[in-house]
Amino acid sequence: MGTRLADIIVPDVWNDYVLEKTAQTNILLNSGILSSDDALTTLANGAGEFVKMPFFNDLSGNAERGGIGFDGEAMTPAKITSNQDMAVKIFGSKAWDSSDFASLLSGAKPLETIASSVVEFWNREKQASLIASLDGVFAGTLKDTHMLDISGNDGDSAIISAGATIDAKQLLGDKAGGLEAMIMHSATYAKLQKDQLIVYETVANQTITIPTYLGYKVLIDDTMPVADGVYTTYLFSAGAVGYSDIALGDKAIETDRDTLAGVDVLATRMGWIMHPRGVKWNTTTFNPDNDALKDKDNWAKVYENKNIRIVGFKHKIA
Repeated sequence: MGTRLADIIVPDVWNDYVLEKTAQTNILLNSGILSSDDALTTLANGAGEFVKMPFFNDLSGNAERGGIGFDGEAMTPAKITSNQDMAVKIFGSKAWDSSDFASLLSGAKPLETIASSVVEFWNREKQASLIASLDGVFAGTLKDTHMLDISGNDGDSAIISAGATIDAKQLLGDKAGGLEAMIMHSATYAKLQKDQLIVYETVANQTITIPTYLGYKVLIDDTMPVADGVYTTYLFSAGAVGYSDIALGDKAIETDRDTLAGVDVLATRMGWIMHPRGVKWNTTTFNPDNDALKDKDNWAKVYENKNIRIVGFKHKIA
């Protein structure tokens, strides 16, 4: 009798291995775009379908001058105001039968090989949810403040270039220096390769090599918006997207067997938050699919413009 899924997949061992493999291979994590901390992880793994993140607004106004606060003339206290960002939890599930892994089960390291395939699948799913969220926020609440569209310009002025990319980053003004990474369609990436503008760098203490453009780390995703020859590229500051996995315990991985059919089944479940910081989920819809994430009416800006550390860039490549 050959190796069965249940023989090699022990939930505790599997979960530890998947977390380690995700940290090693997830390009989003290694790019610095995503940020997570103990507070966000605690909230993500708490009760409810949403994660509420209150914050204080920046202090505004000017200092009182002309002797106010000195010599007995009283200052006028200003109010400290607050607001609330909100993320939505996302859950997904996917099952495979043993025929999907037949060749892997016969290999030398079936656990590692199967886990790597599963991790790659869920990495793609998480990245797709981020792209869908960006589509939604840039179609609505960030359209007029964080999106540069040169696609309607004449000739070469509609094509991605170093100058146009700098114009896009300048939408953040004096906060533009924090931008570190870009996500673009592979066709955009290929155009920059042809122009010999891509430089490759190795992530410290990792085996991952990341391409860069103008010093920005480049991530490539063909789910990036493209229509009628117009491509969208996004630029991010470090930590611009809040991220946390949601622990599902023994529900995260299960095996089963249909004895009569002689088929083993591997079932996986995943929960996560992938949230553009400063743009709140503004609807009661929970566990949204990507179509809901793309809906511009489901998002609302809550941070001041320069504190939302993402800009969009619409352009052509030819």
